[in-house]
Amino acid sequence: MKFSEMPYQRPDPEAVKKQLRELTERLQNAKSYDEAKAIFLEKEEQSKRVETSATLAQVRHTIDTRDEFYDKENEFWDSFGPEIAEYEHAWIEVMLSSPFRKDFAAEYGDLMFVNAEIEKKAFSPEIIPELQKENELTTEYAKLIASAQIPFEGGVYTLSQLTPFKTDADDARRLAAWKAEGQWYKEHQADLDRIYDELVHLRDTMGKKLGYDGYTQLGYYRMGRNCYTKADVEQFRKAVQKYLVPVADAIKREQAKRLNKDYPLSFADSALEFRSGNPRPVGTAQDILEQGKKFYDALSPETSEFFRTMLDSELLDVLSTEGKSAGGYCTGILRYELPFIFANFNGTQGDVEVVTHEAGHAFAYWMNRKRVPIAYAWPSMEACEVHSMSMEFFGWMNAEGFFGPDARKFKYSHLAGALTFIPYGTMVDHFQHIVYEKPELTPAERHAAWKELLGVYMPWMKLDGDIPFYSEGEGWQRQTHIYESPFYYIDYCLAQTVSLEFWAMIRKDRDDAWKHYMAYTVQGGSRTFVELLKNAGLATPFDEACLKTVCETATEWLNAFDLTGIE
Repeated sequence: MKFSEMPYQRPDPEAVKKQLRELTERLQNAKSYDEAKAIFLEKEEQSKRVETSATLAQVRHTIDTRDEFYDKENEFWDSFGPEIAEYEHAWIEVMLSSPFRKDFAAEYGDLMFVNAEIEKKAFSPEIIPELQKENELTTEYAKLIASAQIPFEGGVYTLSQLTPFKTDADDARRLAAWKAEGQWYKEHQADLDRIYDELVHLRDTMGKKLGYDGYTQLGYYRMGRNCYTKADVEQFRKAVQKYLVPVADAIKREQAKRLNKDYPLSFADSALEFRSGNPRPVGTAQDILEQGKKFYDALSPETSEFFRTMLDSELLDVLSTEGKSAGGYCTGILRYELPFIFANFNGTQGDVEVVTHEAGHAFAYWMNRKRVPIAYAWPSMEACEVHSMSMEFFGWMNAEGFFGPDARKFKYSHLAGALTFIPYGTMVDHFQHIVYEKPELTPAERHAAWKELLGVYMPWMKLDGDIPFYSEGEGWQRQTHIYESPFYYIDYCLAQTVSLEFWAMIRKDRDDAWKHYMAYTVQGGSRTFVELLKNAGLATPFDEACLKTVCETATEWLNAFDLTGIE
């Protein structure tokens, strides 16, 4: 079925609650495993119906935040979602105490119960009002970002549409674009500060209501972290500072030389990798999707069937349009067992990375779309990001098709970008730990904390006064995850480390690397992140030697890469 043909109807809230309550009571009174299993499978189907309605409303709202109908539906789900959570919580309680728990675990694995225990720790009916208010605030932030109309060179642009100008090879034009963007954020500084301040105090309240010192522990539970702790993340951060920051700094020093710019680099100059311009994909958005089809046809029979289905069923919405939410994502439409990709093409290399990154998520769901329980269709978030970031590196096999004469530029840029991204992403995580450990910080103090962290993780950035929004430590407000998904961002860094393992494997033997990728992917969410890696013959990023090795291998390749003829 095509996406446009999928019917949406708001469910009756009381009917949904009644059905969940009855399913829970029946499970509690089940006399045999066969009876309990039948009720469990009925609950799975009920969840598919409800979650599909929620997903369709959310996706169509993000495609056009100005659509009055789906704006109202999004408001409904912002309020109703936390209400359902109370009934889901009751179901979890009964599942965890079921006399047939061992039978369920024998058939479906114990991870469903491990994850259920974590979910239990992340919710109480007591925090429903805070969850509803949190949804209101994150929606307000998303709509504010989507509403941006930025005057530039006689035109008016959204934040996404302005992006190509921010990497323009002309120094004056590029700087002007950064100033225009920064000015928009400064004009909305009061709202940005207010929304985040409310979110921080709201989340801190939730954590304390559930018996924690603050939000941090609750945040880890909400992220479903089932195989590593805050201490493990702290060790990873130390390894990033030890091994990766020097590598990234060396990359940026070389960039300054290529551009004939002073080191450290301004924000505007850091965005330009080559004097002749950053790599750009060839052709239109449709051309990029056609090249995506060519790539997935050549990669494997499974990826070919998957991507052709995506195109035929209208499951990619990629054009950047007015009123559209920022960023990109992939989600699953459970009832139809289909993934959906949302993006904002803007003529940069990020367009190609969407076709590989978000499609990496979508392919992983496609391979696991029939799993029971449905929660096993996806692993935890850092494990999901391995699918996407590693697929980006497999995309090198079609670099010429995607980028034409800029293919060599792209390969260098992509690997260098992966290495310089991890310090940034780790900084985002470190910043959030500071914020939630000290919720009493004022907006100005949070900006100062970000500015200080820039010196630790991104020493190549010059904090000059050309763009006050960035130089005054406010640039974190561009990162939607900080508002909408606290503690998410370290997942990208852990996954990027694993993707660099895949990059090294692809260099040696692409077919063998693909076998490891499939071995990782077909497990779905049936194992923890660490177990998924082990079962696929991959090292864990929590092992310091893993980061050290990928840094050495990638640095050797970059140093030997022939940039002759590329200005």
